[in-house]
Amino acid sequence: MKKTNIKILDRYIIGKFLGTFLFTILIAVSIVVIFDLSEKIDKFVEKGVSVHEIVFDYYAGFIPWIVNSFSPLLVFVSAIFFTSKLAQNSEIVAMLAGGISFKRLMAPYMFSAAVICGLSLLLGLYVIPPANQRRLDFENKYIKTQAIVADQMRNIHYQIAPGDFVYVEQFSRWANTAYRFTLEHIEDNKVRSKLSAESAAWDSTMGGWKLRNYFKRDFYGESEMVVAGRQLDTVISLTVDDFYRRKNSVEAMTEKDLNEMIEVQKLRGDADVKRSLIEKNNRIAMPFSAFVLTVIAVSLSSRKKRGGLGLNIGIGLALSFTYILFMRFSQMFVTAGIMAPAIALWTPNILFAIVAAILYKLAPK
Repeated sequence: MKKTNIKILDRYIIGKFLGTFLFTILIAVSIVVIFDLSEKIDKFVEKGVSVHEIVFDYYAGFIPWIVNSFSPLLVFVSAIFFTSKLAQNSEIVAMLAGGISFKRLMAPYMFSAAVICGLSLLLGLYVIPPANQRRLDFENKYIKTQAIVADQMRNIHYQIAPGDFVYVEQFSRWANTAYRFTLEHIEDNKVRSKLSAESAAWDSTMGGWKLRNYFKRDFYGESEMVVAGRQLDTVISLTVDDFYRRKNSVEAMTEKDLNEMIEVQKLRGDADVKRSLIEKNNRIAMPFSAFVLTVIAVSLSSRKKRGGLGLNIGIGLALSFTYILFMRFSQMFVTAGIMAPAIALWTPNILFAIVAAILYKLAPK
């Protein structure tokens, strides 16, 4: 009988927790969409955007992205709200008095957190990237005046293969042309060949570059061979897309594509690899915050307080915003080169896990 009661209790807590979480998502998404639509409605009308495009190209990608971005806040508020109601109604006191330990009481909460974590991982790894692609394309077409390109359009350095280095003094995105183009091949710390050109224009038909007024030198020990000409077609592991990389393009990449790009960026010594590593680690670290934040929320709100529900929600909002702030600071540490991405993005979870352990110890037993 006791076993049956515990199973009923588990179903009750899981249902209420997940139900409150879904309700919180619905409220939060409704508010965000209303404000976002009111801000952009003039542009939609001005550019004649159809309702189908707004709903299925923009908001179909915008809503999952918003939900996943604020999932720590939503999980925390949901757990605080539901548990505070249980405490105010003296239900938790009755459960503990009935012989259920606080540790056992946490089991259905942890199951609910596992469900939320799994859904967040599913969204972040498989659903949001393709949805983000449609959203970003929509924004670049109707909302932004032009696509955001790579930060550095001057003095660009890439390692396109082991020992092969490209230098471009300036890239014109209007003409798809790189000026003062240099390609060097280095072996054993010695330059083996050097190809220089006044300009390199992208040719989409052959998927390569048309070099103009080129000058090539091949070094063979003490001797060298020099070749010059007016035009040379060349195909290398560098495309025009590499110069048009948007800052937020990593958000639209699948896990496989993101990993492949990280390897290429590491090979090239591309500074944007930090942004890619932040995105990769964030997709894993943020969903697992559901466990940590749930423990904190339940430990904080399981005791009846004089301030009641309002006080608990206030504390919950403060702590959840602090967590999000820590996540943003950790990303800044990666960008500044202070911490490794894997360490920085998991640091908020580790710090809040310590807080969760302390609060759990102080919670009613």
